[in-house]
Amino acid sequence: MISTLELPLLLVAGVLAGAVGTAGGIASLVSYPVLLAVGLPALSANVTNIVAVSACWPGSALASRPELQGRGSWVRRHLLLVAAGAAIGTTLLLSTSAGVFRDVVPFLVAAGSLMLLFQPRLTALRSLHHGRADRVVLVLALVLVAAYNGYFGAGSGVMLLALLLVTVDEHMQTANALKNMLVGAATAVSAIGLIVFGPVDWAAAAPLAAGMFIGSNIGPRVARRMPARVLRLLVVVVGLGLAVHLWMSAGS
Repeated sequence: MISTLELPLLLVAGVLAGAVGTAGGIASLVSYPVLLAVGLPALSANVTNIVAVSACWPGSALASRPELQGRGSWVRRHLLLVAAGAAIGTTLLLSTSAGVFRDVVPFLVAAGSLMLLFQPRLTALRSLHHGRADRVVLVLALVLVAAYNGYFGAGSGVMLLALLLVTVDEHMQTANALKNMLVGAATAVSAIGLIVFGPVDWAAAAPLAAGMFIGSNIGPRVARRMPARVLRLLVVVVGLGLAVHLWMSAGS
């Protein structure tokens, strides 16, 4: 049961998580531990967190209009892919053990972080070998990352940002805006399934989602003003830190 004193904590945590997540970081690093701290069981905290994070989608869309200009058709073409992936991940979450991906997730997050670190070099190599394989890689990776996002999600933004920087657009702010739209769509699909079938704690989800919406209006504006190299390094450090934490947690 969420107490009245915990509501402001959830609101503030939502603002911070929304800003961090839509600026290129990992929202769940802030929001998920707070949900555990206020007494939610792990599964309920995960489900509630996914539902709350969906509030970042409209907020980041409003704040990212300059970066998304002329990109509407691209986003629409790829929404069905991430929606399908998210539906797969949500089905797994509702029907399997919480430990199914426990051992592999740290390595996925670490791989995404390292891919982001070496993105300029990978982009240069891609320019020499550009072809249909890029499209195949993008399609498969979008579905897989969206499935992971629907199952747990922490670090999925880092993976997707790295993928988009290498295969779609090498400009950090534009790739981040596209990432926010795709992650937002995937999370919204997952949220619908979890609202119907999952153990959502609405007393916690409501203030957290309100904060997420506010924070997601801030994050893209911060990313827009931050040098791409600095933003990349910050995201890499956070991503690798999350990978280490998940790896240690899996071994305990």
